[in-house]
Amino acid sequence: MPRKVKPAENGKEEGRPYKQAKVEAAGGPSILNFANPSSLFESLISPIKTETFFKEFWEQKPLFIQRNDPVVAAYYQSLFRLTDLKSFCNRGMYYGRDLNVCRCVNGKKKVLNKDGRAHFLQLRKDFDQKRATIQFHQPQRFKDELWRIQEKLECYFGSLVGSNVYITPAGSQGLPPHYDDVEVFILQLEGEKHWRLYTPTVALAREYSIENEARIGTPTHEFTLKPGDLLYFPRGTIHQADTPAGLAHSTHVTISTYQNNSWGDFLLDTISGLVFETAKENVELRTGISRQLLMVETTTVARRRLSGFLRTLADRLEGTKELLSSDMKKDFVMHRLPPYYVGDGTELLTPGGKLPRLDSRVGLQFKDHIVLTVGPDQDQSDESREKVVYLYHSLKNKRETHMMGNEEEIEFHGLRFPLSHVDALKQIWNNSAISVKDLKLTTDEEKESLVLSLWTECLIQVV
Repeated sequence: MPRKVKPAENGKEEGRPYKQAKVEAAGGPSILNFANPSSLFESLISPIKTETFFKEFWEQKPLFIQRNDPVVAAYYQSLFRLTDLKSFCNRGMYYGRDLNVCRCVNGKKKVLNKDGRAHFLQLRKDFDQKRATIQFHQPQRFKDELWRIQEKLECYFGSLVGSNVYITPAGSQGLPPHYDDVEVFILQLEGEKHWRLYTPTVALAREYSIENEARIGTPTHEFTLKPGDLLYFPRGTIHQADTPAGLAHSTHVTISTYQNNSWGDFLLDTISGLVFETAKENVELRTGISRQLLMVETTTVARRRLSGFLRTLADRLEGTKELLSSDMKKDFVMHRLPPYYVGDGTELLTPGGKLPRLDSRVGLQFKDHIVLTVGPDQDQSDESREKVVYLYHSLKNKRETHMMGNEEEIEFHGLRFPLSHVDALKQIWNNSAISVKDLKLTTDEEKESLVLSLWTECLIQVV
């Protein structure tokens, strides 16, 4: 029998539809195409084609898209405005956690945060009198259309997508020159922002760093963004931005992705499982290391021995069908946004419709929010761990904690099945609809139990 990673608290009322609010665009009709994740990204970078973007720009060089389209500008302005801060402050926003107040002074970041809860009048005072930038963290927690955009982008990239809003008064700069460890998409919402980009000192950087302006040289690119414009640049790109004097304030949202999502990260994630499985069959990997090896400098003999083991692992990897890569997948599913719907963000999906039976045809739903992976049974000791199938999903994730680093509030949801269920799960995964009786399981009881578990978790429906 499958066992839940987290017990479900939802009922099983037959004939009741899945509880999900009607999907609508906030702030009028959207200029983006939300039909699927690919169409969303294509419309976001329009008129640049997706193939061109990944061939010529992604992880390589900046892209500036200037639109001069009042319809696009109006839509971008609806995503977040300075005036939104008043209603958010009334809901309870706190310095440090939800927003920062800062200004670039002599090439350094000066933080002007107060203690405790932020009040709109104080924010406006710092904004107007101190020419401070207001940095609002993860606005997709409160702005439905940003949630809608970022949820689709997480499906598209298969990576977490965060955002920050920066509101900067005229004639001011919020942050000193720096580079980030994420791929960056800038959407200009209000006013104008003057950007200067510089040659990276660290290509595809893995960490954030402030750079001394005397060291970075002259800009390689210089742009002024207006509402509706988009700017992309790869991680590691040194940049700084200011609001031109004599104009209105600037508001832009930075949408970022691909943090710690490199081949190096994936290799680290898979190598431990590969070593564990190989050591079960290869006695040499189970022999002890040389005496006192940890007390002295690594010897030539030890390096040669490790090189040989790596070649053995590479040979095994070539013939491996199921990589034991679960940590990155699990982390992504645990922390990503739930499926988009308009509502207060606190409702959960509940199972409904027809209860699946042996003679039913069932289909997977919310596939973009599900990860199917094989891994060692985490409830068993290292000596006896056998492989099982995990099916993680993000249907019950909390939007209000997305990308906020509140690890104690994060839960993961899903099911665990015996490895004997993997073929049946792949049948459901790879087909738009399939008869329960055709599932590759030994008994009818197992088939009904499998689909009932998936239905209870809102992952399938009777079609």
